[in-house]
Amino acid sequence: MTTEELIIAVVRVAGSLPVLRWALAGGLLAIVVDLSDLFQLNLLDLGGVANYQVLDKWLDLAYLATFAVVVLRWRGAPQTIAIALLAFRAVGFLAFEVTGNRWVLVAFPNVFEFWFLFVAAMRHYRPAYELDVRRSLTWLVPLALAKEAHELVLHGGRWLDHYTAIEVVENAWRWVF
Repeated sequence: MTTEELIIAVVRVAGSLPVLRWALAGGLLAIVVDLSDLFQLNLLDLGGVANYQVLDKWLDLAYLATFAVVVLRWRGAPQTIAIALLAFRAVGFLAFEVTGNRWVLVAFPNVFEFWFLFVAAMRHYRPAYELDVRRSLTWLVPLALAKEAHELVLHGGRWLDHYTAIEVVENAWRWVF
């Protein structure tokens, strides 16, 4: 493991830990920290990263594990759906590890991530709102569609593979201003 990979790993694991105390804020922070490795790749020059996609998927396990710990405190449909979505993503992760094909990530989108953030937000902002099976499935459909679109952009079309994170920010800045 290069020094660069080690730094990225430490940051990603540390960025996952606040989820255990603050589900929503910690979950959002974990997602931001997940994206931060793209900037670290552009800014660090400490040995490089041999295979970013593989490293990223392994490091995703840190925040997925903390999300799972929080999910075990939930009850009812939100918990059942979360566990099923996590199992679905685990199958996709294993298939990706075996094949190395990024289309596997499109076929097994990480809807668990979006579901977790949605339920954490509902529990934080609307604690009286009951997520029964019908309501949960109604919300799950647009969340799954949004995550599938996200996976298609990242792994299917690979539309961002030819840009650095710094270039994306610079282009967005120019577009806005």
